[in-house]
Amino acid sequence: MKSPRPRFPLSAPGKAPKKGSLTTKQALLTLLFAMLISGVAGSIELLSHATNMRQETEQRITQQLAVVNGAAAEAAFQLNPDLAHQIAYGLFSDNEVAWVSIRDDFGRSLAEFDSPERADSTWLSQYLFGDILHHQTALAYYIGSDMPEAIVGEIELTLAEGYLTQQFLARIYTVVGVSILEAFILSMLVVAFFHLFITRPLLKVHAAITQTDPNRPGQWPKPALRGHQHDELGHLVDSLDHLLKAFQQGLEQRDQLHHLSNIDGLTGVANRRQFDEFYQHQWRLAQQMQQPLSVIFIDIDNFKEFNDHYGHTMGDDTLRAVAKALNQCIDPARDLFARYGGEEFVCVLPGQDHDDAINIANCLREAVLSLAIPHAFSSTHSDLTVSMGVASMSPGFFISAEALIEHADQHLYHAKRLGRNRVETRKRPA
Repeated sequence: MKSPRPRFPLSAPGKAPKKGSLTTKQALLTLLFAMLISGVAGSIELLSHATNMRQETEQRITQQLAVVNGAAAEAAFQLNPDLAHQIAYGLFSDNEVAWVSIRDDFGRSLAEFDSPERADSTWLSQYLFGDILHHQTALAYYIGSDMPEAIVGEIELTLAEGYLTQQFLARIYTVVGVSILEAFILSMLVVAFFHLFITRPLLKVHAAITQTDPNRPGQWPKPALRGHQHDELGHLVDSLDHLLKAFQQGLEQRDQLHHLSNIDGLTGVANRRQFDEFYQHQWRLAQQMQQPLSVIFIDIDNFKEFNDHYGHTMGDDTLRAVAKALNQCIDPARDLFARYGGEEFVCVLPGQDHDDAINIANCLREAVLSLAIPHAFSSTHSDLTVSMGVASMSPGFFISAEALIEHADQHLYHAKRLGRNRVETRKRPA
């Protein structure tokens, strides 16, 4: 009886890992690293933006004060509030300025504008713009070529802290949004690249392994990975192919050894060991399934005299010829014909009742007679013959496995005592 093959350690059907799990993990990890890098790069870029915005604001206010300085000095010198009002309003109309004042050299206000609502100061606005919010410039008036410039007043203004913070936050949102979009696009490109060149080939290898027949691992559907013939993935597939073929060779060698251990070396039919395994299994099965089971013991008549006079070489050839003829009378897909020892053979007939066994026994006897092997030194017949004992059990008449064998053996010896070349049994199942 053929022993079961060991199960190959493959994924069980219905429990295969999800195809996209590796891609999902890879995508999340790539996105995480991309966001981390983007966050660091964005922080550096925000610091750069803050510095640039401070410099741009200071430069712009300084330029504006330089542009209006002459006109404001003229208004202060002439004590002209209308002109001062126009200049101050021009500065104040910019949302960037929260308060502006033009004064003469006695500190009297010629024009002043103040925003009615000012945003509350925050730690961020103070950190970014706290030291550049207040600007104060003296108004120098040129009186004549022979006179030095005179300080005739001053312009003082305060920048809108909330407006500057809003502008900065607007830049932050733009920078952060662009950074996130860049990180997402970069991560998707990386994921697509890795999926195309690494993850998908690995999934192909996994799919090929899960589709491998455990009984024929050497015939696994080896995947063809384009572009990976000479890299690590290609080496992995080649190593798996070598391993599975080596495993297949090991299974074949084991089966061959198992086959050889169950085959009689001389006749090529099943040996005593295989008979014992097969018979015990079929006897238990017959009891469980309530089915009949028959056994035929076969012995070549006067074979000792045949060997003594024709020689052992001729005796071995005769054993092979007899075994071949007898083996053709049974169904090898269901029954078993084995060499029991010496010149004795045995047939195990699962599912065959007493009458079926008698018919097969007669076929066996006729098969040997048809060989017409001369046996001039036989005390009973001129040609080689066989004697047989048949024992059967059927539902309702179950006996032990040993008793069934013993009955068949007793019937065989009874056939020999009655003149050989015959089949002996009982009418009633044992």
